[in-house]
Amino acid sequence: MTRTGRRAGSSRAVGLVLGYAADRALGDPRRRHPVAGFGQAAGRLERWTYADDRVHGAAHVAVLVGAAVALGLPAERVRPTVHAALTAAATWAVLGGTTLSREADAVDTLLRDEDLDGARQRLTHLVGRDPSELGPGEIARAVVESVAENTSDAVVAPLVWGAIGGVPGLLGYRAANTLDAMVGHRTPRLERFGWAAARLDDVLNLPGSRLSAVLAVLLGPDHAGACRAWHRDARAHPSPNAGPVEAAFAGALGVRLGGTNVYAGRTEHRAVLGDGRPVEARDIVRARTLADRVGLGAVVLSALAAGRARRRPR
Repeated sequence: MTRTGRRAGSSRAVGLVLGYAADRALGDPRRRHPVAGFGQAAGRLERWTYADDRVHGAAHVAVLVGAAVALGLPAERVRPTVHAALTAAATWAVLGGTTLSREADAVDTLLRDEDLDGARQRLTHLVGRDPSELGPGEIARAVVESVAENTSDAVVAPLVWGAIGGVPGLLGYRAANTLDAMVGHRTPRLERFGWAAARLDDVLNLPGSRLSAVLAVLLGPDHAGACRAWHRDARAHPSPNAGPVEAAFAGALGVRLGGTNVYAGRTEHRAVLGDGRPVEARDIVRARTLADRVGLGAVVLSALAAGRARRRPR
């Protein structure tokens, strides 16, 4: 590796670690979050690009993700100190682990205070399912499932793409993931238009979800249980990426995830993941602890991988 390549890799690694630390210390900015700004821009563009077919949906995704990647390209052509700072800023902007943990803790606190209505309402910050009829155990299950899936989506996968592609990788991944959340739903209006967003998000999350599952196996309290649940149950989940992570978390924590969920009047009966006991409110803090370990393991591995990255000398 050339000296320039070593310096580029080192600055990327430093930026990822600093950005991760900033997310842990500060969480998401309360106002003018760049991801929210991107979502607003995507919503405005959708008024012009929408049509009930896959071609228009693919064009919508290509324009927005391409723009995000292009926005990050200049950051890869600056001196190492500036490159590290820009990588740190981009990493902080796209990570969501601390906000995820805080929201899970807020629901946990409401459950411990026996404020079931408050817990149901706060749960809507984490999941899209209808919480109106959920009891404490089902609320806790929803939180644990969200913590598992979103640790992969909002922490591990961005770090992986940051290690691979630097700032363009970070911004491109978050753009694709945001578009999936906005239009990648199987509704009559979005089933065809959102197809490209959903498929791109599936592809981009493959490495992060598998790394998340591996780390849950290695860092969770029940290694054998996590491995067993992952390999036995993950394929039964409707998502190719949420399945491995949720199954590994279920096995690691010794609980059962999955079951019946209601989304705006639509009922889904999902396969059970894991073979432990039903989820209880006390499992929320255990899931958050495991998520913290997975995130820390991911940033260490991503920084090590980025430190070996090469870049052609200018």
